[in-house]
Amino acid sequence: MKYKRILLKLSGESLAGKSGQGFDTAMLALYADEIKKAVEIGTQVAVVLGGGNIFRGLKGNNIGTDRVQGDYMGMLATVINSLALQSALESVGVKSKVLSGLAVDPIAERVSGPKAIQSLENKEVVILAGGTGNPFFTTDTAAALRSIEIHADVLLKGTRVDGVYTADPEKNPEATKFSTITFAEAYDKGLNIMDMTAFTLCSENKMPVIVFDVHKAGNLQKILTGDNCGTLICV
Repeated sequence: MKYKRILLKLSGESLAGKSGQGFDTAMLALYADEIKKAVEIGTQVAVVLGGGNIFRGLKGNNIGTDRVQGDYMGMLATVINSLALQSALESVGVKSKVLSGLAVDPIAERVSGPKAIQSLENKEVVILAGGTGNPFFTTDTAAALRSIEIHADVLLKGTRVDGVYTADPEKNPEATKFSTITFAEAYDKGLNIMDMTAFTLCSENKMPVIVFDVHKAGNLQKILTGDNCGTLICV
């Protein structure tokens, strides 16, 4: 096994499947099954979910909500998604705990690095909800921050494409895939992998990032056992 402890970042939109909002039970089941297989081979798994299937903070402007209020609404959406994933994991027999950057007693304890690590070492999947607990930060930044806090070996960014390309492969069939790229090269090429705050956090703290297609069953286990089926971004 190549990675003992991982932070898995999943988008909220992916939970919605083709409907674009709410929950797709098939996607929840896929995620639960993939995480279960990772746990079964001895990997410690922490997860950060986005909230875009319910509410994105920046969309608050469209309904007359200011940025701060909208961001808190988005953070609460990640709590809902985290509870949904926890239920899906429990349905397949995987122990999990939700920790939150926001105070949302009694459904989740406040997150801390030591608390998360203790749960991981007790073979629980740790779902880190509520973003950073502060407005103006994305869930990508929350994933970067939490991966560093828990001393993860790698941050795995699950997407609907199988890695980082020279251009958007869904729009440009001529785009070519990188198997490995440095943070500096990605920055110089203007590749949109994560928001700049998240990207800088990972770069400065030497936290490697792998972008991969999380929708294809078996890909997570391939990465954990050393098969680079995505793109590795490192120092």
